[in-house]
Amino acid sequence: MSAQPAQSTAAQPAESAGIALGRVRQMWHLSEPLHAVLYYAPEAFEEAAALGFKTDERWPSYFPWRAAPLGAASKELVTAAFYSFAPGMVARYVEGAWETAGPSAVLAARLRAVDRTYRTLFGDRVDSPELARAAALARRAAEAAPLAGRPLAAANAALPWPSQPHLVLWQALTVLREHRGDGHLAALTVAGLDAVESLVSFAGIGAASVERFESRGWSPGEWDAARERLVARGLLDADGMATEAGRAVRAEVERRTDEAAAAPWRALGAEGVDELAELLGEFWVAVIGSGLLPGETTLGIGKV
Repeated sequence: MSAQPAQSTAAQPAESAGIALGRVRQMWHLSEPLHAVLYYAPEAFEEAAALGFKTDERWPSYFPWRAAPLGAASKELVTAAFYSFAPGMVARYVEGAWETAGPSAVLAARLRAVDRTYRTLFGDRVDSPELARAAALARRAAEAAPLAGRPLAAANAALPWPSQPHLVLWQALTVLREHRGDGHLAALTVAGLDAVESLVSFAGIGAASVERFESRGWSPGEWDAARERLVARGLLDADGMATEAGRAVRAEVERRTDEAAAAPWRALGAEGVDELAELLGEFWVAVIGSGLLPGETTLGIGKV
């Protein structure tokens, strides 16, 4: 079954060694839910609770799940690597996290959570030759990802590969996801958008509602100050909506992000990318159909 996640109209039709940038974007749309289900699955919350983390909301486990490959990372390092989260929010969930459970324990629990979640979602298909083939292709792409200047991608790539194909698949897609994310932060920096401005400008093009972006922890005063800075630069109008110049800046950020994310897919080749997309389809459908993921996210999938 072939999934058809929405493709961006902002992506340019230029080719990267036979891989269109729109195809690079589509592979992200297809693989992101298979990674992100970790942050919402009941099985993951159970594993987090067993480690001692609170589970009344997702953030107490989200930060250690995602940051553990970096080691016992400080709040400053996590703030830098995650970029769009308010420093105060990062501090609230990272300070003390490694006293609750060390990175090695978190990483082991993370794999247990993925194992249980995928078995729940995919049933017998978790042991299928199709999933094993998808894992092999995804791993080949992940191992081709350039890691210089990509701290989260490099940290995940340095982890030992699991033995079971469905865990290999998740880890490979995680490396690719963080590789793209690291490149996206570089594109935002080149565009002169600081952490909160990156969200305000994204809301300005309708990527998600302002209310959804409030989950990143910025105060109303910080949000308004960022909006005023972007208005002064001519990127937003007085109502907080993107101007033509603002849309152009965001389109360039997305183009740069796609280009920076293209190398692993170039290495896999057009036929390999097509095969992986076809193989991932049924698993993408299972995750989306589970209802675990929110209908609106801060990533703007399907909107940009």
